[in-house]
Amino acid sequence: MGVFSKVEDRPTPPEVYNWRVYFMSAIAAWAAVMIGYDSAFIGGTLALVSFKNEFGLTGKPATELAFLSSNIVSTYQGGCFFGALAGYPLGWFFGRRIGLMVTAAVFCLGAGLMLGADGERGLGLIYAGRIIAGLAIGAASNLTPMYIAEIAPTAIRGRLVGLYELGWQIGGIIGFWINYAVNLHIKNPRAQWLWPFGVQLIPGGLFLMGALFLKESPRWLLSKGRDDQALKNLAWIRSLPEDHPYVQQEIASMHAVLTLEKETTGEDFFAPFRAVFKNKVMFKRMCITSLLFAWQNGTGINAINYYSPTIFRSLGITGTSTGLLTTGVFGVIKTIGALIWLIYLIDNWGRRPLLITGAIGGAFSMLGIAIYIAIENPAAKAAAITAAGGKPTLGAGGRTSIALFYIWTIFYAATWNGTPWVVNSEVFPGSVRALTSMVAAASNWLYNFAISRATPYMFLEMGTGGWGVYLFFSLMMIASIAYVWFLLPETKHVPLDMMSRLFDEGLPVRHANKIVMEEVRSRHFGNGFVTGQDVEEKAIVGQIEKGEL
Repeated sequence: MGVFSKVEDRPTPPEVYNWRVYFMSAIAAWAAVMIGYDSAFIGGTLALVSFKNEFGLTGKPATELAFLSSNIVSTYQGGCFFGALAGYPLGWFFGRRIGLMVTAAVFCLGAGLMLGADGERGLGLIYAGRIIAGLAIGAASNLTPMYIAEIAPTAIRGRLVGLYELGWQIGGIIGFWINYAVNLHIKNPRAQWLWPFGVQLIPGGLFLMGALFLKESPRWLLSKGRDDQALKNLAWIRSLPEDHPYVQQEIASMHAVLTLEKETTGEDFFAPFRAVFKNKVMFKRMCITSLLFAWQNGTGINAINYYSPTIFRSLGITGTSTGLLTTGVFGVIKTIGALIWLIYLIDNWGRRPLLITGAIGGAFSMLGIAIYIAIENPAAKAAAITAAGGKPTLGAGGRTSIALFYIWTIFYAATWNGTPWVVNSEVFPGSVRALTSMVAAASNWLYNFAISRATPYMFLEMGTGGWGVYLFFSLMMIASIAYVWFLLPETKHVPLDMMSRLFDEGLPVRHANKIVMEEVRSRHFGNGFVTGQDVEEKAIVGQIEKGEL
C-alpha cells in the first residue's frame, strides 16, 4: 500500500478526490487549531513567573497552588462538556455549517474576555472566558468530525477526518512554543503572559472567516427535505455534474437510507434518543466507541498537555525556560507523529492495529519512567541541589527517562491521538449520528475534565516524586489492549451505511471487517453499488432500481 493509495468501496471517478473536499475538510478541521492551542498554552502560561506574580500565586503552598491550577484548567473542560451537549441541537436545527460559524464567534468572545483579567480584577474574567471558549470548543468537537465524515468519500474518510487531529496538533505546537518564546523575548511582565491569551483570537477569527466558504452537508439537507440543494452541494463537492451516475447513485443511496431511518427511527428531535437508548445493540455500540476516550485519557496525554511543566519537573528538569523548551520539543514530536498517522497509517493500517500497537509501546515507556522516578526521585534531588546553590544536571537515568517520554510521544501521536475521533465519526447511521457525535465529544471532555482536576493532586499523593502517576497510566494502556481486542471491530474502508452490519453480534470482532468488506464488494448495481444495512434496506434498494424512489 502506497502513501496515497486508496481502497475503494465501488468504482469511483478520479474527480471525486478533488481539492474541494480537501479544502472544506481542512476549513472544518481548523476548529481543532483553536482546541489544540487552548489545550496546550495554558499549562506553560500558568508556569510563567510573570503570571504567578500578577495574580499573587508566588509562594503559595503546593496544595493551594494545585487547587488554583486545576480550577483554571478544568473550567475550560467543564465548558467543553456542556458545549458538546449543546452541539446536538445546534447541528440538528441549524445545520453543520451554521453551527460551526456560531462556535467560532462564541470562541472569540471567550478569548476576548480573558484579555480583561489582571491582578486587580483577579482571575474571574479568565474563569469566565475559559468557560465560554470551552462551550464553543465542545460544540465544535461534536460538529467537525461529523461534518467531515458526511462529505468524505469512503476511501479517504479516515484521512479527511484525520485533518481534525492534524489541526489539533498545529494548534498544540504553537501553544507549546509560544510560552517559551514570550519567556525568552518579552520582558514586560503583563505583556508576557497576555500574549499567549491574545493569540487565541487568531485561529478563532480565521475559523469564523473560513466557515463562510463551507457547503452544507448533503446528508443534513436531505434529512430536512431540501433535496435539490443536497444534490447541488454533493455534485459540487464531488466535482461532477448533477446527472453523473456516481452522483445520482450516491444521492439515491443517501435517500434510501434516510427513508428507512425515518420509517424505523422517526424524524423528530428526540427520535435519535429513542433509537439509541431503546435499542440494545445500538446503545452497546455507542458505549464501546465513546469509552475509547476514557482509554485515550488513560494514556496520560491530557495530564501532559495541561501540566507539562509539572511532568518535566518530575523527571528532574529545572528552570522555567528549560521546562518550556522541553515541552516545545514534545509538541514537535507529537505533530510529526500525527502527520505520519494522517498521511499513511489511519487508512492503510487500520484502527485496531494502531490502538493496540500504541498501547503496547506507550505502556512500556511509562513503566520505565515510573521505575526510574521510584528509584531516583530526580525532582527531590534537583530541588536539593538548587537550594544548595548548585545547578542540577541530568545523569544517564534522567536522559533515558526523557528518551522514554519521547518514545511514548511517538507511539501515542501515531495511534491514540486521533483514532478515537475517526472511529466515533464513522460507525453510526445518519439518523443518530448527531446524537452519537454529541455523546462522543461529551465523553472526551468529561474524562478530560477528570484528568485535569486530578493531575495536580495525583502528583502530590501517588508515590514519592509522582512515580505512581506513570504506573497508573501504564496500567491503563495495558487494560486498553484487551478492550480493543475483544470489543472493537476494524472500521477501515467500511461504507458508513454498512456499519450496523460490522457491529452485528453474530460476527466475530477480529474478523468482522473482512467479512463485511467481502459482502460490500459482492453488491454491484450499475456502475457501482448501493449498500444496505438489513433486509428492509435491501427492499428499498430494489425500489431504487425500479425507479420507485
